[in-house]
Order: sequence, then C-alpha cells, then structure tokens
Amino acid sequence: MRFAVSKSPPVMVRPSSTELAPPPAGKTNHVQLSSWDRSYVGFQVTTLLLFDGSVSQPVEAVKKGLSRALVHYAPIAGRLADDGAEEEVLSVACTGEGVPFVAATADCAMADHGGLLDGAPFSAGLLDDLAVSYQPEARRTDPPLLMQVTEFACGGFAVGVTWNHTLADGNGMAQFLQDIGNLAREDKTAISFVPVRDGAAVTLPLLSPPVVAAKQWLMLDRGGMGLAYLDITIPAALIDRIKSEYKAAHAGDGGYCTTFEAGVAVLWRCRTRAILDENHDPSTPAPLAFFVNVRKHVRAVTGYYGNCAVAQVAFATAGEVVGGDIAGVVDLIKRAKDGVPDLLNAIHGGRGVEGVGEMGEEEMAAVFGYNALMVTSWRNIAFDRVDFGGGVPARVVGRWQQSTIPGCMAFLSCRATADAGERMLTQCVREEHAAAFLDELHMLAAADASVLA
Repeated sequence: MRFAVSKSPPVMVRPSSTELAPPPAGKTNHVQLSSWDRSYVGFQVTTLLLFDGSVSQPVEAVKKGLSRALVHYAPIAGRLADDGAEEEVLSVACTGEGVPFVAATADCAMADHGGLLDGAPFSAGLLDDLAVSYQPEARRTDPPLLMQVTEFACGGFAVGVTWNHTLADGNGMAQFLQDIGNLAREDKTAISFVPVRDGAAVTLPLLSPPVVAAKQWLMLDRGGMGLAYLDITIPAALIDRIKSEYKAAHAGDGGYCTTFEAGVAVLWRCRTRAILDENHDPSTPAPLAFFVNVRKHVRAVTGYYGNCAVAQVAFATAGEVVGGDIAGVVDLIKRAKDGVPDLLNAIHGGRGVEGVGEMGEEEMAAVFGYNALMVTSWRNIAFDRVDFGGGVPARVVGRWQQSTIPGCMAFLSCRATADAGERMLTQCVREEHAAAFLDELHMLAAADASVLA
C-alpha cells in the first residue's frame, strides 16, 4: 500500500546564533578536508528515522534543533569549495547559506500502512516519498545536506536526511542528528561535546592520489546493473546457530563469531551461490569489501565527525566462499578484520588496499565488478539513539548511492522485530538472480524453521 505525501517547497534553515562574528568582507572561513573525505566526493547517502512517539509540532521542533546545531556544525551550513588543482575538493567554505529543509505531511497514520513500523520490507519508493534526494546531475556546489520531516496523522513523524558523504561518515552524521535532538528538546540547551571537523586537526594517514582515484572509481554510480532492491532479514536462530557452531569448533582457542561476521557470511555465501552458473570456475574472484570505523586506531579526537572509516577487502575465490562449511567463510571475514592495522600501515606507506591503487580501470572492473560484494553495517552507529523529544526511533532505514560494486546496508533492525533477526537492505543481485538469492537464504535458514522476507 502506498500513501500520499504532500511536500512543501524547501526553505533554507541557517545557523540561529548571532554570536558568531561574520568573516571580513570578501573572505569566508574554510575547513580543510582530508584525503579520506575527498575520496567520497559526490557519493550520496540517505538515512530515514521513523518515530512513533508524539512530539508537539515535530517540523518546527526539528527545524529549531537544526538551526541551533548549525551554530556548532558550521561546515554543514556551508558549501564545498575547489582549490583549482585538478578540481579536487579540498575544503568546505563556511558560508552559512544553510540546509534546504522540506516540511511534508502523509495522508494516513503510521499504523494504516502495513509494515511501516513492524518490520515489513521497505520499498525504494517509500524512501523517495519520505526523504529528499539530489538531482542526478548533482554539483559540488549543491548543499552538502538535505532534510525532510514528514508528519503522519497519528502524531508520528519521519526524519529523512540525505548528505554528500564527503561531509561526514555514518558515525559523524549520527552525532549531528543526536545533537539536533538534544537542542530541539526543551530540557536540553547544549550539545554533548565540541564537534571537530577540520581534517588538519586529526592525524589521519594521507591517502595517495592513486588510492583516492581508485576509491572514487569504485564509489561512483555508473548505472545499468539492473540491481534488485531487496529488504531481507537473516533470522536470529540462524545467526545464533552459526555463532554456536563456530564457538564449539574453536573451543580450544577461545575463538568466537560476532553477529556481524555471521550475518555477512550468510549474505556473502548465498549471494555468491546465486550469481554463479553450474559450470563456474572455482578460481573466479569473489571479493568482499566492508567498512571499518578506525577512530580508535588513529586516535581521532572525541567529536570528530569527518570520514574516519576504511574499506577493508577480503580477497577470496568463489570456491572458498561457496565450498566447505560456513565457518570457513567466517574465518575469511575474521582474517580481513584482523588485517585492518596492516591496512593502515599500508596507507601510511602510500599504498592503501594492497594493489588497488595501482590497478587500471579494466583490472578493477574485473576484480570489483558484479562478482564483488560491498557491505556497510550501521548496527553500531547511533542513529537509533536520536531523540527529538518523543523517544528514540522505532525504525531506521538507509540507502546509499549505488556504486560499481553491488552492496548492502546491513543491520538496521526495527524495534518491534529486533528479536526476529538482522535486517539487511540490499541491492546486491541483478533481477535475474533475485529469486535464486532468496532461495539460497531460505535453504540456509531451513534448519531453523525460519522464513526470510
């Protein structure tokens, strides 16, 4: 069931404070971006927070909190700037121009739309209704963040945020949204801690130009893959079974399997099986890339909200992923996770992911094409702790701009179905492989008498 959403024209929300002295005439304060930020230029991410708790005038409450928060997060109210060198974005001009803000209303209560809160699959169309997106021909001079608040007839509301990833990573955006909530509530007048954004203030390893170029190539949307949008849940019983079996197999060395490792192992194996034909070559590359928050590794200061995550790659063959037991797939993921410190050392040495920066486009297309899978997990990102006065969200939904690598945004479970399993929003298989992919998931879960949506 679709419902009608009426959107008002966007208004520009600017920083509310008059205490900040404007820059001298003809000059604008600039915040330096790191090489990590530059590798995400133009890459778009959307997060949608659904609240079933009532807040008096939620549009005005969020708008008030946003305006107050922008005083402390000046770059978000600014615009990206070029330094003129090969058109690379090096800084954000803190112009104070503000954030485009859309107020919207839905013609129903949240409960009237089956599954909006209770965990049913969330369609791409619904995300378009409840969030604002950039135009396909997005420009660097576009606002780095867009926001929409949609009120439902029941008093519930949705907050949709779309941003240019060069501005902040998921942890940074969750920090910003939490502070908007803090400043929107009547009992809060201050942010949690001082936000830090200047890349010069954080000691991050410098990404070499070839590595930045490689990451930009992998992230840019080339379209034409025909990927199916699938909202799936990996049953908790299956996750628990894998963790239990792995622990038993490693009783002697104390090894254990995390929820992330178990869930991604299921996804990686089922997807790889689904896209291979019966005569596949077991030596076919089937790499997995996943993002790791490395704030603790690089000793980032508290409050830093810029990009501070690396894409680690588990290089594997199709035979390694689909053959043997799933514990072996978990081990492939574990070895890649354990290699993050070595990856950071490689970045210090100007190499980044071993060999990726030196690959040409044809080589990367062969290794990181349709056979590859990219995963980002928001399971431990604090979007689920944002509170505008009526409590934390009942559900968090996300979408990233589709890249060359099929991917998924994993582990964004709705509160009502948290015990049912781990939710994954995916665009990881073409339409012709969607049924086979779902069949593989069903078969793997069959021993637990669980059903995947």
